Amino acid sequence: MSASERAVQLITLAAQAAADKLADDIIAYDVSEQLVITDAFLLCSGTNDRQIHAIVDEIEDRLREEAGAKPVRREGQREGRWILLDYIDVIVHVQHEEERSFYALERLWKDCPPVELPADINAHMAQRARGTA
Repeated sequence: MSASERAVQLITLAAQAAADKLADDIIAYDVSEQLVITDAFLLCSGTNDRQIHAIVDEIEDRLREEAGAKPVRREGQREGRWILLDYIDVIVHVQHEEERSFYALERLWKDCPPVELPADINAHMAQRARGTA
């Protein structure tokens, strides 16, 4: 069993929204074989609390407008260092880069297959890493 089409759609929209707000290290994993509570995780990070809130707001707006999806649960909004959005089919983690490094969720889910994200997201991140964006 792999992530549903709906989960892939939500992950793609969320990744594009995060990229639009200049999120770093946007990756997604198909966790459907490991977890029964969700199909996929999206991980991304920001450099400060304001950017993290902007990323979260853009993800929520985009998923509501383009997919009719609302999170059933939101955690960490007040602290703004790690905000979790639960859409049942997908869970989005938006972390401050320090929390991202410390908790290293990628290590926990490295055995799960990645969800392929649109090439423009990866190209945009590569340009920013080179300092040309």
